[in-house]
Amino acid sequence: MSVDVLVRRAPPAMSAEEWQLRLELAACYRLFAYLGWIEMIYNHITVRVPGPEPHYLINPFGLNYEEVTARNLVKVDTHGKVLDGSAYPINLAGFIIHSAIHSARPDAHCIIHTHTTAGCAVSGKEEGLRPDNFYSAMLHGQVAYHDFEGITTDAAEQPRLVKSLGNKNILILRNHGLLVIGAHVPEALNLHWTLQRACEVQLATDSMAGANRRISPEALAQTPARRDKESRGGENRRGQLFFDALLRRAKLRLEDLAGD
Repeated sequence: MSVDVLVRRAPPAMSAEEWQLRLELAACYRLFAYLGWIEMIYNHITVRVPGPEPHYLINPFGLNYEEVTARNLVKVDTHGKVLDGSAYPINLAGFIIHSAIHSARPDAHCIIHTHTTAGCAVSGKEEGLRPDNFYSAMLHGQVAYHDFEGITTDAAEQPRLVKSLGNKNILILRNHGLLVIGAHVPEALNLHWTLQRACEVQLATDSMAGANRRISPEALAQTPARRDKESRGGENRRGQLFFDALLRRAKLRLEDLAGD
């Protein structure tokens, strides 16, 4: 079913743009469940909705990722106020992280935060993510770090989170997990996939005997730009071909994710 038909089925009083974002975000939660990038009911993927204020959609706290639909996603403002009448609660730790970044970075339309095993493992290493494998080389120079301050339930940490991220799109929360931002859902998903693969390969490499092979500075310098060019997918949004292919692999259709 075409996107045009799907968005024309938006609920009354909801814009077609917001409905499309809800469908994509619900699909993204299902894909994370399919890939095993879940932490039970915890962690979050958020998307900013159209409008002058940084309002965004977040998963209902207490639902499995497989239970998230376009309709039960919760729309909140950056103070945590529910804007769409949802009866579901939101997770405080998710609100602290995502509100801070949505408020400070207008380009952060989609934010993904995970606690994958590989991501948590790399976040606990002193040197963090090393640019010495195929995937981490693509992210060379694009990764920021934020020191662990405990569970992120204190609003006082928000400005420090924003400062740590700066103008980068990847933030490794030390001793904690991974965070990426993108201009839309497919781009953020594709970036997280690359980061996750980089962490997995580093984890596997470090389990083997012998010294790690370094990549030359010359090769590292040109690799991120080559990835950027390749990931655009012609006239498609960056990461769109990847997103669509993964939907097909997981046998998911946007029209099935509207919910009751």
